[in-house]
Amino acid sequence: MSKKGENIYKRKDGRWEGRYIRLYDENGKAKYGYVYGKNYSDVKQRLLEKKAYSGSQADMASKCSALYSEVLDAWLQSTRINIKESTYARYSHLIDTHIRSQLGKYQISKISTQLIEGFIENLLSCGRVDNNGGLSAKTVTDILTIVKSTIDYARYNNLVVSCNLSKLTIKKKDKEMRVLCQSEQDALIRVLIADMDLYKFGVLLSLYTGIRIGELCALQWEDLSITNSTLKVRKTMQRIQETNIGASSKTKIIITEPKSDCSIRDIPLPSFLVEIARQFRDHPKAYILSGERGKYIEPRTMQNRFKTYVKESGISDANFHSLRHTFATRCVEVGFELKSLSEVLGHSNVNITLNRYVHSSFELKYSNMNKLAFI
Repeated sequence: MSKKGENIYKRKDGRWEGRYIRLYDENGKAKYGYVYGKNYSDVKQRLLEKKAYSGSQADMASKCSALYSEVLDAWLQSTRINIKESTYARYSHLIDTHIRSQLGKYQISKISTQLIEGFIENLLSCGRVDNNGGLSAKTVTDILTIVKSTIDYARYNNLVVSCNLSKLTIKKKDKEMRVLCQSEQDALIRVLIADMDLYKFGVLLSLYTGIRIGELCALQWEDLSITNSTLKVRKTMQRIQETNIGASSKTKIIITEPKSDCSIRDIPLPSFLVEIARQFRDHPKAYILSGERGKYIEPRTMQNRFKTYVKESGISDANFHSLRHTFATRCVEVGFELKSLSEVLGHSNVNITLNRYVHSSFELKYSNMNKLAFI
C-alpha cells in the first residue's frame, strides 16, 4: 500500500484509504476510523470532514464533562488580579468551606437550576454538616454571588451550562442594629474616662468619629494632627484567611487601604478629643492603640477590650460596630448636616447613611411629635 500525504494510502485494489483518530478509549489508546474514495483528492476531502466532526465531538464532550470544581479554580484564579487580597481570601474560604464539597463533583453540564436551589435552601436551613442551624442570609447571599459568577464564567468560556440562576435571590431580613441610648452612652463614657489609657482613648475616638474598628487599629500618631484637629483615615487592618499553601497559620493580619475610595477621608476632631490625644501623643510611627512602633493591636483584641468596658458600665451587650451606629444617630439628633455626616462616615452617598446608620431614638420621635402645633 503506497502512501501519499498524511495517513492517506493507495490500496492494491486501486482505491484510496484515509485514516483518522475517531476517539480514545479509557486507557488513552487511539481508536481509528477510515474513509475511502476513488482518488486522493476525494479521500483527503472526506478525511478533513471526518477530522473536523471528530474534533468538534471531542470538544463538545470536553465542554460537557468539565467538573464544577475545575470551573471554581479557574474563576478564582481569573479574578485574583482584580480584587483585594481580603476579598480573594473570603472567596476562597466560602468555596472551600461550602461550595466545593457539595457541588464540585458535578460536571458543569449536569448542574441544574433545581440543584442550586436545593443547595441554597440547605445552607439557609442547615448550614454546614457540623453547624447547628443555617447560615446567615448575608453569608448565603455571598455564596450565591460566587455560584452565579462561576456559572457565568463557564458560559463565557463556552462550556455547556444548563441552569438559569437569574431569578434566584435570598430574602434578607433587616437586622436591627444596636445603638446606645444617651444614658447608656453616658455610662460607657464614665468607664472610659476613669483611668484613661490608650485602649479607652481608642473607644472614645470611635464613639465620636464613627471610624470602623479596622481603621482604628491601623491608626498611627502621624494620622492624628493636634495642630489641625483632624484625623486622617488612610488604611485599615483585618485578619483574613491565609491562602498560601504551607503557611504556618490559618489566618494573618493585613493592613491595606480602606474598603472603598470614599473611606479615605479626613475627619475634623472635637476639641475635647484633641486635648485627650495631647496627653498620649507619641512617635509619629507609633500605633495609637499600642503607643509603640511596629506593634499593633488587632481588631479582635480591641473587640474583647470593648466588651469588658460594656460589662463594667452595666449596659446591655453591644459590639464595637455599635459605636459607629451610635455616632451617626447622635449626629442626626443634634442636627448634623447629612451630606457632611455621610462624608465623615466614609459613605459614597447619603442614602447609605440614612438607610443603614441613622436610627431615630424614641426620645427624638417624642420631641419631634411635640413640635406639632394644636390648632
